[in-house]
Amino acid sequence: MDSGLEPRRENPVRQIDVATDTREILARARRQADERNFDDLFIVDMDSHHTESESWADIIAYLDDEVIRSQALDYLKNRTGTPPYGLNGDLAMRYQDCGGRIPHQAARREEAGGNGLHRDVVLARRAYQSMSIDKQIVFPTPMLFLGMHPQFDMEPLLGNAYNRWTVDTLLAQDDKLKSMAFLPFNDADEALRTVEEFGDAPGVVGFMVTSVRNKPVHHNQYMKVYRALEERGLPLGFHAGYYWQDPSMMQINRFGSMHALSFVWCNVVHMTNWVMNGLPERFPGLPVVWIESGLAWVPWLMQRLDHTYMMRTSEAPLLKRKPSAYMAEMYYTSQPLETDNPKALELTFEMTGARTQLLYASDWPHWDFDPPAVIWDLPFLDDEARKNILGLNARRIFDLEK
Repeated sequence: MDSGLEPRRENPVRQIDVATDTREILARARRQADERNFDDLFIVDMDSHHTESESWADIIAYLDDEVIRSQALDYLKNRTGTPPYGLNGDLAMRYQDCGGRIPHQAARREEAGGNGLHRDVVLARRAYQSMSIDKQIVFPTPMLFLGMHPQFDMEPLLGNAYNRWTVDTLLAQDDKLKSMAFLPFNDADEALRTVEEFGDAPGVVGFMVTSVRNKPVHHNQYMKVYRALEERGLPLGFHAGYYWQDPSMMQINRFGSMHALSFVWCNVVHMTNWVMNGLPERFPGLPVVWIESGLAWVPWLMQRLDHTYMMRTSEAPLLKRKPSAYMAEMYYTSQPLETDNPKALELTFEMTGARTQLLYASDWPHWDFDPPAVIWDLPFLDDEARKNILGLNARRIFDLEK
């Protein structure tokens, strides 16, 4: 009998709807894994997602503030047709399901019986088993907008409630699931308290800043946060997102156009401030990971910053090398991998030091996700590079066990 957890290896469905089983959607990925013997490799998915708002009643129970917790519970019980209490974001302008052609992200209504396991754990297992993944780092989805919340205190309240729930629920039920804990970056004091609370929590392998925000990463208020992470050996990730309300994006009239730019632009700004203000020199032992912006932007920014730096070195007095040298020592996740121009992609891998710096990411279950075969099938990689990118690089920087 199907317990809801076993992988399925055949009979892919022809039409996908919101109730389609994850294993059916990923049937091709399972065949790819079998054909390439992925079960014999160590594969880490650096970026997968769940929809935390589906568990909002449980998450808000972890809120520190009694008044906010009471309001959130009342809102949940007595309101309909609105997003969960406290969340912000352009929920009415989400076109990622492409007009219904990719509906699984719009809602996930598949049956998820799992012997007492949380629904998100069951769905995560179906995905990582289908793609032959050994460790999967799970991120929230609607909460990626919290950096733009108009209420200053909501980010740490909601972020840390989510962190506590994640540790107690998802990570406690499955050792293959990991988290880069949500870092409430708008408040440096709260961010430091978050590092102190969750730095040793089981399953927490680092901390994540949601990149959609307007805070300067080089401000002195954050130095204590970076030092605390460096001392603990915990990586810092910047997870990109889109934000159509950004003034530079509001002139764009197509979701795809905005999506192509916005996911990159937020990390371009943070990276530029990070490098040109000498943070790699101040925190040389802090691994920094740039998540869900693809790779094509990195060589472009390397060239732009190098060119400017060589003409105006006095504006970056802490740097001892060109900006590109520091950028080549940072880490990047692969998704969405820009494979349309193989020659350009090969040069991008060379310039970013992908052999040791690139981390495979699926971004499942989003519409543009990449299975591990996207990396394995690149013709310019040798087997050692493929194994590094698919899992060994992540194993090294996150200190993951087999």
